Amino acid sequence: MKKIFILLVLALAACAPSPGSQVVLPNLLPTATPFIDASYPTAQANVGVPQQTASGVEVRVERGWVEGKNVNADVCYTMPDASDWSIWAASLTYGGTVLQEYGTTLLSLQEAANGQPGLRCDTLTFVVAPDADLSNALVTIEAIGAAPRPEDYCDIYMPKIQQAMLERGTGISLDCVDVNGALTMQIVSKPAGMSQEQAEQIVFSDEFYTVKGPWSFPFNLAQ
Repeated sequence: MKKIFILLVLALAACAPSPGSQVVLPNLLPTATPFIDASYPTAQANVGVPQQTASGVEVRVERGWVEGKNVNADVCYTMPDASDWSIWAASLTYGGTVLQEYGTTLLSLQEAANGQPGLRCDTLTFVVAPDADLSNALVTIEAIGAAPRPEDYCDIYMPKIQQAMLERGTGISLDCVDVNGALTMQIVSKPAGMSQEQAEQIVFSDEFYTVKGPWSFPFNLAQ
């Protein structure tokens, strides 16, 4: 048994690497290489008609560009009054496709001063496929709007709503009434055959706090 143990020790020593040798282990983990899909472009776009006026509102595109899947446009527009105006409807048309889903990011807000209307600027963003043909696209702002605060009806909207009621012959009359210390626009008279709900649908229609365009801007990707 002692001879067998000595032979086993000698065999293991013969298989071990010499003191001056180096054992190199293979690298089993591959090195990651960054991948950038060339089909996601980043480029400036040419805007054919950068400024338009409709319904008394001036809208202009300060800048247009494509970044990855995003088609962006910096849009500035004059505000009809002191309400909180924003883009309520917009679309991007390209290659037979019409996109009506978009996002907006506020860039700047300038209040009216010295006889000049207020000005708001937003970045309008549409998400498109990476292979979208944007050589002949169209960005359209269809409407801007301002959801009224309760006090806005008496301060801003009641005169034009009442004028519209008179011109249409609805028989609806409005007034601002003090309710718990706050002036509140109310319907004070209406035709006998008209329900309160019907009268409110007419008076509080969003047509009185939206301005419709359209303002359309040809959009061409600069290759």
